[in-house]
Parts: sequence; structure tokens; C-alpha cells
Amino acid sequence: MHYPKLSIRQVERVFQGPNGEQTQALLPVDYQVNENDFITILGPSGCGKSTLLRIVAGLDTPTSGEVWLDGERVEGPGADRGMVFQSYTLFPWLTVEQNIRFGLQERGIAKAEQKARSDYFIHKVGLRGFEQHFPRQLSGGMQQRTAIARALANDPKVLLMDEPFGALDNQTRVMMQELLLSIWEASRKTVLFVTHDIDEAIFMANKVAIFSARPGRIKTEVPVDFPHPRDYRLKTSPEFMALKARVTEEIRAETMLAH
Repeated sequence: MHYPKLSIRQVERVFQGPNGEQTQALLPVDYQVNENDFITILGPSGCGKSTLLRIVAGLDTPTSGEVWLDGERVEGPGADRGMVFQSYTLFPWLTVEQNIRFGLQERGIAKAEQKARSDYFIHKVGLRGFEQHFPRQLSGGMQQRTAIARALANDPKVLLMDEPFGALDNQTRVMMQELLLSIWEASRKTVLFVTHDIDEAIFMANKVAIFSARPGRIKTEVPVDFPHPRDYRLKTSPEFMALKARVTEEIRAETMLAH
């Protein structure tokens, strides 16, 4: 039987306040993600994008509904989902190499295999020569490269990214977008990527999922058909500009509703 890679079924999230008041963060969300999809999720601030990602990661529990990965129900966090956050979540007491090997070590993977995988991804993300550096000795961009290498080394079925480049300066951000895309083009991981940046959303994705204002739901999906490999020059093309105008209008309409 053929399943979608990831199936989000009627997932709803209501937060309970200290005095019993309820805040609905997510209306029931139904969404299917196929194998090798690179989906970016866009929407107004506070619309529930990160909440949905945390539910898929198993870091939060839906009030109702369920998430299925490869035909199995998600019951909590697992190595089959790799998560990269906006803030650098490296262990400060471990070197770059130790951070990347951490998840593999926890899973009891043989040392030779740990080394081979960490070496491969250190090379992929351009950190050769920094293996023995600690996070405090790295720039923000290099810390985020380490976090991406760590997530990929675990070989998750789905890579979940919550504004991973949001804290980076513009130049580093563009480099990181191209780096992640080149890794995706080679490995074809399934990726769910939350961002506030419309250019980034279109540049990275094969589909952009647009959230409504809070309480959030996925309101529309915009296919992105630009060929690969892509580089930053794509962003100045008339086709890119036209798609950006369309997506901007969708977001603007939702933002107006939120105020």
C-alpha cells in the first residue's frame, strides 16, 4: 500500500491558560507530504507554524488529530525525525565532531560508522578543519551548519526545520540556503521548513504551504516548479518575482485579517 511520507490528519491544538482560558493555536489541519518533498511553511506571525512542526517532531501533543510517518502513528520524539531550531542547540561541552556523532552514539551505532558519517557531513557542510572546535569558537553560521550536519548524520526520514537561518546575517543566510539546497538535491530528504521570509520560502521549496492567521490552518499550497540546481540568481528572474507577488498577496490578506 502506498502511503504519503507524512500525513497530518485533523491536527488541532488548544492551549490551556492558568485560569482555564483556552487559546486555539491550530484549527484542524489536514496535510500530506510526499517522499522527497521540500515544503516551506509561511504565514503571519503567531499563526501556529512552529506549533505544527513541534507536533510533527513529537515535542508537543495535539489536542486532537494525529500525525503518521510512513504509515505509522507518531507517538513522541524519534530518530526518524531530525529537528533543527532557529537557536543553536549544540551541546557547548562537545566539539563539532562530538555534537554530530551524539545521536549516532546514543543509538549504539558502531564507532567506525559514526566516524564515517560525521566526516561525510562535516565535508558536506564545509566544516573541514573545525572538527575539534567547540561551539563558542564558531560563528552563528558555522554553529547552524553543525546542527544541520548533526540532524542529517542521523539519517532521519524527515528533516524538520524551524526558521533555521532566522538569526543569521543576510550574506550567511543566502550561503546557507544554497548549501542546504545542494545537500537536498543530492540526498532528496523529505523536508518541512518553517520560515517568515517569502524569498527563502520560494527559493527553497517545491511547494509553499501558506497558513491562515491564528488560529492557524493550511489555507493554500503553491507549487514551485523552478528547475534544480538553483542559485541566488533565480531570485531576480521575472518568474520568481511573479510568484513572490502572488505569495505576498496571500500572506498580506491573512495578516490583514489578523489585525
